[in-house]
Amino acid sequence: MSRRLQRSPLTFQVTLTVMALAIFALAMVVGFGFYATVQADSVSLERQKILFANGMRDRIAAVDREQESIAVWDDSVINAKAGNVDWMIDNISVWMYSYYGHDRVYVLDAADRPVHAMREGNVLAPARYSEDEPVLLPTVERVRRLIREPAKENLAGGPVKLAAGDLVELDGKPAILSIMPLVPSSDRVIQAPGSEYLHISVDFITDALLAKIAGQYLLAGARLLPLSQPVGGAAIPLVDSRGVILAYAGWDQERPGSALVREAGPALIGGALLAAGVLAFLLRRLRRASSALQTSQAEAQYLAFHDTLTGLPNRALFEDRLRRALLTASHETAKVALLYLDLDRFKHVNDTLGHPAGDELVRQTAARLQQAIREVDTVARLGGDEFAMILIDVNDIRGAEDVSEGLLQKLQEPFKLADDQVFVSASIGIALSTGPDADADDLLRKADIALYEAKKNGRGRYQVFAGDMDDLLLRKRQVESELRHALNGGTGIKLAYQPIFAADGSTILGAEALIRWGHEVHGGLPPAQFIAIAEERGMIGQLGKWVLQEACRFAVGTELPWVAVNVSPLQLRDTGFAEQLAAVLAETGLAPGRLQLEITEGVLLDNNDTTRAALAALRRSGIAIVLDDFGTGYSSLNYLRRHAIDKLKIDRSFVNLLGRDESSAAIVRALVDLADALNVGVTAEGVETEEQKALLVAMGCREFQGHLLSLPLEPAQLLRLAGLLPGNDSTPAAVSA
Repeated sequence: MSRRLQRSPLTFQVTLTVMALAIFALAMVVGFGFYATVQADSVSLERQKILFANGMRDRIAAVDREQESIAVWDDSVINAKAGNVDWMIDNISVWMYSYYGHDRVYVLDAADRPVHAMREGNVLAPARYSEDEPVLLPTVERVRRLIREPAKENLAGGPVKLAAGDLVELDGKPAILSIMPLVPSSDRVIQAPGSEYLHISVDFITDALLAKIAGQYLLAGARLLPLSQPVGGAAIPLVDSRGVILAYAGWDQERPGSALVREAGPALIGGALLAAGVLAFLLRRLRRASSALQTSQAEAQYLAFHDTLTGLPNRALFEDRLRRALLTASHETAKVALLYLDLDRFKHVNDTLGHPAGDELVRQTAARLQQAIREVDTVARLGGDEFAMILIDVNDIRGAEDVSEGLLQKLQEPFKLADDQVFVSASIGIALSTGPDADADDLLRKADIALYEAKKNGRGRYQVFAGDMDDLLLRKRQVESELRHALNGGTGIKLAYQPIFAADGSTILGAEALIRWGHEVHGGLPPAQFIAIAEERGMIGQLGKWVLQEACRFAVGTELPWVAVNVSPLQLRDTGFAEQLAAVLAETGLAPGRLQLEITEGVLLDNNDTTRAALAALRRSGIAIVLDDFGTGYSSLNYLRRHAIDKLKIDRSFVNLLGRDESSAAIVRALVDLADALNVGVTAEGVETEEQKALLVAMGCREFQGHLLSLPLEPAQLLRLAGLLPGNDSTPAAVSA
């Protein structure tokens, strides 16, 4: 008994010792965990501040680069000093707002008087500059000192950049300010020292801008914090050149240490209640939780920079790699080539085979592109069927062309999609870095322009960016501006009318309205050219409405049975087009049965709900629908049946070969028979010889249009030809086709 009593204190002491050791060990673990959590959060916060500060510096530098793209330009000097307001709107102010997002732009003359002002895309009276002048004046004077005494301002020696920037506060909001003199880009323009005009750009620092910067580093909740609001640790001050804090940029702090503790918390609480023997198990749980969190973060990091469909780098990772490649290339002799690629007629695959087939086509395309380039290069999916490739260590453009030729050949091989074998092609735009100052955004822009040219020139090919493509883009913008002016009360745009005859060659059944533009500088512009610009720039609705109004006004004052007007697919995609056309008919008084709308087969191929509803509404109102250029596109009998077309127009390419090519004759005969079977009318376009007309009559065609019968005519000439005006002339002078 005494021995048992003697052992009990010992057992109790051992138990206490074990418990104490366990509690001590657990306390050490908890203490170390808390310390590690605080340290991890602190280190992470400092990294976040550095990343955000770098992002702000990059944006300030970007504003400077963007402004330099128009400040160092012969045309800027010439047009600003000439007071060319329209040019400054298109190229110096509104361009900076619409393309780069600069909120305010001013142009000052050599005496610092305002000659041009823009705010948020709206051109204002130059005198409005006075509202911002007190804030901008110190930086303006700084630039003037740099221009007058560059050596004194640059005490460190080296080249002087005649520009200045700062963070300022305008209208109670912080903003990035950059001021540069307008200077020539070549020796063609001579500018006397001291006569420089100044270009002022202001980019407000908004929540959206901060969110864009934060998104580059996977930070969330970026926002602008005013001085009156309490500021936490996850914030950096926005300081001007005088050291005055204008505001704070804040974000939601990432706390990796705290997240780890929350994940492992239940296990730690359970470990505190268990005996010392369970401590090892808790440590293993902690390691597993840590590993799971790291895996989750790694997956999130991967998803943030990779495309989920193909596994390729996405746009964010692509742009980062492109900038890194250009930075490396600036220190070496090799160049960087950027290839911009997209599949031709990808929408056709989606519409005919379904979106799953389209997704599979994108996956197979991505695999082929990866196989066709080196491991050191990058291929990325930018969205939809668009891909981009970064080729490093390229000596000249020939190397990029060789890769492009290989890619085109690889993509010409058939794709296996479900039970179908599909053949597609691709178009590629190529841009090559030009030197140590190459800019990623500029290289992307050039590759995009080259891709557009490749598609315009026939698809299934590659196109290298050339300097004159920028001139072409500028010319397009000029044509766009002049077209807007012409539609808003200007002159030059008019309609010609090409009559459509019956089989006797003298009876006029109707006329097709054809738009013409006699440009003051470029002469007669081809309709296809300025119509394409109108579609690209969102003006086709306005242009199409003008054509409809003019054609209806002309027809209502004549005895012509009907007039035909061509309609763009983009007009039919407008949900209000049918109502707009009804308003035009009501305004002009033309009966719906005297109007025919000519559409292309692409409209039927589009096959969306809006188009189908518009065509159905137009036919119900009595307007006839004519399918133009039939036989050259992708339409099927199912499309013709579904949309109930009123008339087919046989394309001139088939008519032109009649009498010379038996296969063309067979096609035309089949098209006429098809129209007869569908109980719709048929018109032959491009009839130029009596032999063609005789063959068409024999096939059963009863409507003809072409130069054999009449060229496009002025309205009065058409009426004289139809015998509706005095002085009937069977061969009036035609309007240029």
